[in-house]
Amino acid sequence: MLKSLGATMAQVTQRLRAGETTPEPGRYDRAQHLAHRAERRRQLKTIAVLAVLFVAMVGTFSFAFHELMDREGRSFSWPTSVYWTLTTMTTLGFGDITFESDAGRIFSVIVLLSGSAFLLVMLPFVFIQFVFIPWMNDRERRRAPRSVPSSVAGHVILTSLGSIEEALLDRAEQAGVPYVVIVEDVDDAGRLHDEGRTVMLGELDDPRTYHNARVGQAAMVVATQNDQTNTNIAFTVREVAPQIEIVASANSPASVDILEIAGADHVVQLGEILGEAMAARTLGLGGRSHKIGSFAGLQIAEAGAVGTDLVDRTLAESRLRDRFGVGLIGVWDRGDFAIATADTVLRDSSMLLLAATTEQLAAFDHAYATDSPTAKNAVIVGGGRVGRAVGRAFAAEGIEFAIVEQLAERQREGVRYVIGDAADRPVLEEAGISDAGAILITTHDDNVNVYLTRYCRGLRPDARIVSRSRLDRNVSTLYRAGADAVLSYAGTGSAAIWNHFRGDETLLVAHGLNLFRTPIPRELAGTTLADAHVYRRTQCNVVAVEAGGVIRGNPDPQLPLPPDGELVMVATDVAEARFSEVFPHARQRPLFDRVRR
Repeated sequence: MLKSLGATMAQVTQRLRAGETTPEPGRYDRAQHLAHRAERRRQLKTIAVLAVLFVAMVGTFSFAFHELMDREGRSFSWPTSVYWTLTTMTTLGFGDITFESDAGRIFSVIVLLSGSAFLLVMLPFVFIQFVFIPWMNDRERRRAPRSVPSSVAGHVILTSLGSIEEALLDRAEQAGVPYVVIVEDVDDAGRLHDEGRTVMLGELDDPRTYHNARVGQAAMVVATQNDQTNTNIAFTVREVAPQIEIVASANSPASVDILEIAGADHVVQLGEILGEAMAARTLGLGGRSHKIGSFAGLQIAEAGAVGTDLVDRTLAESRLRDRFGVGLIGVWDRGDFAIATADTVLRDSSMLLLAATTEQLAAFDHAYATDSPTAKNAVIVGGGRVGRAVGRAFAAEGIEFAIVEQLAERQREGVRYVIGDAADRPVLEEAGISDAGAILITTHDDNVNVYLTRYCRGLRPDARIVSRSRLDRNVSTLYRAGADAVLSYAGTGSAAIWNHFRGDETLLVAHGLNLFRTPIPRELAGTTLADAHVYRRTQCNVVAVEAGGVIRGNPDPQLPLPPDGELVMVATDVAEARFSEVFPHARQRPLFDRVRR
């Protein structure tokens, strides 16, 4: 152990010496200052060129004025010639000195047009560059906050704002949890501030930033930059607030130990999390349940109806609750989720979402598990981090699989790879798509995922297809293309980070569908579920009721709800937000329960 720790510390030291961490404190400031100075020099050079050109024009026109006046038999002093040139160039034209010849009048027109055109360029440029833009920049800098009010406590501090962080902030806003996003760029800070986000301007490697963010009063710091930047953030935050909880993401497995040594309490590997979640959505085939998570003391599992006598029967006819005691949360069918009702008819493509104890799931498996050959074969499209994580999960379950990958250098020993384009049918056939019970599309390009999902659904209408999505707007498209389930970094990553903050409160079932727990609203205490009409009012379905540390799955709708209990519910993101609107005080909890003292 000591040897391993010493080796890891040596790696940290080597990386620090090699300059692989984030830039040293102040480097961003210096780079910004140098860029500002270069821009200022460019502006001054332009001003100097325009000034020289203006002087040259005045001198040339004044000389020509003398020559033309001499031809008309009149003589003026040089100050008078400059005076006439300037009044004409600026279109003032007092009329006290005028030409009498046609040549002189043509010259006057040339001076007037040249001067007005030049001044329309030079004067606005000088005003904009040296007056208006500095004033606007100063206004923008004043608009972006540089500190958090001292009254804020129990807040979450974020160090970047991407799709994962956006999803995390949505959860925080629904739960009434304060937050602040630290932004280094003043323009980005101003824009996000205008969008209604709580932001603060500051450098991520500066301890003063975290002092200004009231890190000592915060509940958690989330670092989701690259591994080197996250290491620097963890070092800096731990120096300022030794007791604060730090959650950091890691792209490379080698960075996990380094981040933990730097001070991170929890290190999440988003690629691993997404890969394991995708694998979990394909393992419940052949009637055998597969756990996708534990929640509120219950095992949450999926089980396919294909190959069992559940097909073409309603849930009332199957009597699963009476026979095994399992709770039926709902049914997936080609990406469509429906709350379980007595009249729900199961099909070959149906996946049951169950909530039960380990013993109840074992009884279910004993009755329905089959030895379908296709349930033990899978095809993974994409050999990146997510695809490899899916493969490791399959290997642990004894499932045979092949990874289709275009880049030969991504191959790993001990894993079957098929090198080629997944859009080429012979490549998919070589990977075993004809016998696969599950097909997983894991590339990082949503366009490719939509294309391959549609293609694979056409080749295998009966297979279970799980796709990865990068952007939320493509989730519905992937479902329409034929995916049975769609998962994304944003959903899985935000759920993992949120659960480190609020404990066992949220379980991501699929993109946009969550299990969550919440204190029973005051207005529902003593009311029965039959009278509360929670689903009708919020579209959230109550799965279980917890009171005194005891979980009651499939709660009796005629029993009064305890005032100090909690509800366990399943809902879409929209329905969960609706619940927060209908019962605004239900999800408010003491925020410092999870802050380390």
